[in-house]
Amino acid sequence: MRKLACLIATCLLMSLPTTLGAQSGEKWVVSWAASVQGPYPVAFPTPAAGARDQTFRLIARPDIWGRQARLRLSNAFGTKPITFGSVFVGLQLGGGAVVPGTNRPVAFGGQASVTVPPGESVWSDAVDLTFVRDPAELAGRKLAVSFHVAGESGPMTWHAKALQTSYLSAPGAGAKGQAEDEAAFPFTTSSWFFLDAVEMRAPADAFAIVAFGDSITDGTASTMNGDDRWPDVLARRLRAVRGNKVAVVNAGIGGNQIAGPAEYGPQTPFPGGPASGQRIERDVLALSGVATMIWLEGINDFSKNGNAALDTVVASLKDTVARIRAKRPDMRLLGATVTTALGSSNANHGFPEQDEKRKGLNEFIRTSGLFDGVVDFDKAVLDPQTGGLKAEFIPDSTAGGPGDKLHPNRTGYFTMGMAIDLEMLKPKGNR
Repeated sequence: MRKLACLIATCLLMSLPTTLGAQSGEKWVVSWAASVQGPYPVAFPTPAAGARDQTFRLIARPDIWGRQARLRLSNAFGTKPITFGSVFVGLQLGGGAVVPGTNRPVAFGGQASVTVPPGESVWSDAVDLTFVRDPAELAGRKLAVSFHVAGESGPMTWHAKALQTSYLSAPGAGAKGQAEDEAAFPFTTSSWFFLDAVEMRAPADAFAIVAFGDSITDGTASTMNGDDRWPDVLARRLRAVRGNKVAVVNAGIGGNQIAGPAEYGPQTPFPGGPASGQRIERDVLALSGVATMIWLEGINDFSKNGNAALDTVVASLKDTVARIRAKRPDMRLLGATVTTALGSSNANHGFPEQDEKRKGLNEFIRTSGLFDGVVDFDKAVLDPQTGGLKAEFIPDSTAGGPGDKLHPNRTGYFTMGMAIDLEMLKPKGNR
């Protein structure tokens, strides 16, 4: 009996580090994010009905790993309550399949399902990722997050351009989240729905950097499933020197603006999502462990979709920065200069007046002292002779073709990611 008691005690001690680590010496740090937008354009065949009794299997690449995770599901732009059930998280094997034995159930307040009212979001309970032995060994691997939508969801909260393939069951197929194989997920999507953040338990000195911006941060014209947006390049650089302790999460939305639109919601959709000030709380301030934010926006404000005056954009920029500093004076804020769109084939961009406003905003970013530092993306990609992007940054990397002279390709994004001084990214007080 004495030997048996010792054996039991030893087994218990072996199980303690994960549990104790979650209570002391560790903290929550956001590891992946996808800024949500409302139901524009049509996401599913019938936008008013949305998803119908079907299961999503969304693929997401955490930037740091831990032995515990939690998920945030959002109904921010829905019009009716949505019930999520059969929620599971596992290690992607390939396609819609999960590595056998890794698919873990996710609870919400101890319950297997949760109903999220319109305009709200919910965090899951912590889930033990029992397949994680050494978190650093999983760098670059991807999570498969599965959940079932009961009934009809109505208009869906989503992130349009994931540049990542995810998987769906057929409408009416029921709850399939527990399945490890891919047979139940015959349909694919290149968007993310409802899931907008994943956090991990990480060492006390770990932290996150939020890349906040528009389509140039979201990665338009980079490669599908390639993870070669400029925040991805930056993340790999940081991993090489800091290991599994710094996450770079992407808060870009294609078409996003600093100053507009004035109103945004399910009844007033806009292709670029809510204005920066309307989403800063959800997409930056509400996330755990964020120490630094890099802000790259402005080109869409000066497009024919925005038509904003330079003074209006500067005033909005100042206002949002003031709100961030009031709530998070410890956060390091870096302003990024806006890259050129001169000569763009996009009908809403590329005209001289837009470029003059862009130059004016860049001058403000460089000289005003509003930010704690400046990332000069404009200098990194500009061809001084033409005023447009350098020629090697123009051809489209997503589908091929000549490119639009607005979005850099994967080579341009690589150059942007390499242009950032890593010393600027350290948390305040850590120099």
